[in-house]
Amino acid sequence: MPHMWWVVVASVVVGLVTAYLIWTAGRVERLQARAELAARALDAHLLRRAAAAAVLAERRFGVELYAAARIALDAHPDEREAAENDLTRQLRSVRLDPADPECEAVIAASRRLALSRQVHTDLVRDARSARGRPLVRLLRMGRGREWPRYFDIDDPTLSAPADVPAG
Repeated sequence: MPHMWWVVVASVVVGLVTAYLIWTAGRVERLQARAELAARALDAHLLRRAAAAAVLAERRFGVELYAAARIALDAHPDEREAAENDLTRQLRSVRLDPADPECEAVIAASRRLALSRQVHTDLVRDARSARGRPLVRLLRMGRGREWPRYFDIDDPTLSAPADVPAG
């Protein structure tokens, strides 16, 4: 009968360790999935900003901004960061009037892009942190997916000029 307690204690310990491992694997999977969804949302916001900038450039600001917007729209994934940084520089070089609806669309898209990039960065950091833990690496819990990647671009938030009243 005294050996029965050891069996019960060992069963409880094995059950707790198993529950922890299942919880950890689920957490790694959820963080990975959320990081992938954030990457898709970031991509959608990048496309919206580039499309709004292309429309604005066609109507008002000319060739350089339009070229930067088209390059950002057509860029391959490995060239995307450089194209988006170039578009941000071009947008900062033109005078955007927040009272103009077309300019406001670009400014609003840039703000949403900045928020989306921050959410993406936070989720990628959390997913990489979870996957980098020794137990997770030892048991290869994230082996079915690629490591999430940061999308490193300049801050896309555009500010209104000082002499134009905002809003």
